[in-house]
Amino acid sequence: MPRIAPFRRPLSRRGLLAAGALTAGLAVLGLPALAADAITIGIPVGLSGANSVVAPSVVQAAELAVEEINAKGGILGRPVKLEVADDASGAAGAQKAFDSLIFQKKVDVLISMETSAARNAGLPIVNRGKVPYIYTSFYEGRSCSPYMYVNAWVPDQQVAPIVDFFNGKGAKTYFLIGSDYAFGRGMLSFTKSYIEKTGGKVVGDEYAPMDATDWTAILSKVKAANPDAIITSTAGGAPNVTLTKQLRAAGIKALYGNLAVDEGTAKSMGGDAEGIYIAGSYFTNIDSPANKAFLAAMEKKFGADLKTPNDLSVPEYEAVYAYKAAVEKAGTTAADKVIPALAEVSVEGPRGTIIMNKQRHAPLTMYLGQVQADGSVKTISSFKNVDPGEQCPKLK
Repeated sequence: MPRIAPFRRPLSRRGLLAAGALTAGLAVLGLPALAADAITIGIPVGLSGANSVVAPSVVQAAELAVEEINAKGGILGRPVKLEVADDASGAAGAQKAFDSLIFQKKVDVLISMETSAARNAGLPIVNRGKVPYIYTSFYEGRSCSPYMYVNAWVPDQQVAPIVDFFNGKGAKTYFLIGSDYAFGRGMLSFTKSYIEKTGGKVVGDEYAPMDATDWTAILSKVKAANPDAIITSTAGGAPNVTLTKQLRAAGIKALYGNLAVDEGTAKSMGGDAEGIYIAGSYFTNIDSPANKAFLAAMEKKFGADLKTPNDLSVPEYEAVYAYKAAVEKAGTTAADKVIPALAEVSVEGPRGTIIMNKQRHAPLTMYLGQVQADGSVKTISSFKNVDPGEQCPKLK
């Protein structure tokens, strides 16, 4: 049921005059007059832990979206504000962050990029609080809730471009390396099945803890197996950096596909990232007016502090606009009205047209790219409107 607004003491005559003066002042300045009751977006995100490398870019993207929305009158005439909570990139931190945002901060919606461990720990709290939740991180797929929508890719959309390309390069044998949790194992389970279905052979698959920093033992096994290609799926951020650095230092020359590295993290790796093949729904070199406008706005707002926009931060930006569209379609922030509207609204953003109408997921244009020496990504090929496949068939 809709949350009942708490009792508020009526404004005094002085308070009413002050409020009127503020509204008049905004009008004189050419700024929209906004109601006092803000719509609050909660962002549980890994400011510490494995996701700490990429989380700042996600927060920046949300901040830009909110600034733009407020500059044009907010949502239903109400201002929008953010509440950011550190989930420490894991389950225990997520439980605290979700509980605080939903039951203490009373947020209207959660919009976040998180590890799968954090998402899985937070979902029961979302279900209990009955708050809309837009998950903006690529993930292993098939996580379902009546309150959750996903606007990022799943393995059904991301794995084939890399494996098909490697097969075309003559790869017959593969070694898989992942973080030992839902994302790492889920992504590589799908990858192994696809490799075998397309005629390849997996000669090894190894997993390390989410916070692993020493990959020596696993890389020794890779050397012994001498595969044609390596595909990795680690927790986004820090594990990508340490694994790639040690893989390069070990002198391993196999084709290298990474299912979890984003463009921003690749740039932070320096020369170690050169040659990595990645597939995603967003690269900064997408040649479209919407992407150019987004990049220019980010540069203007953050300047030298700008974190590289990437396939984890851009979905966050677009999701804020998707929530705005859903609330405006519903005419209310009430969850029972907003949730069905989320499947009906579309957003024209840096990635193109995004609509989460496939079992709470979104068809996406996917790109295959290779990281260059300067950390930029060279696009090799693109695939239009790739269907996410069967994800949540029991949900409308």
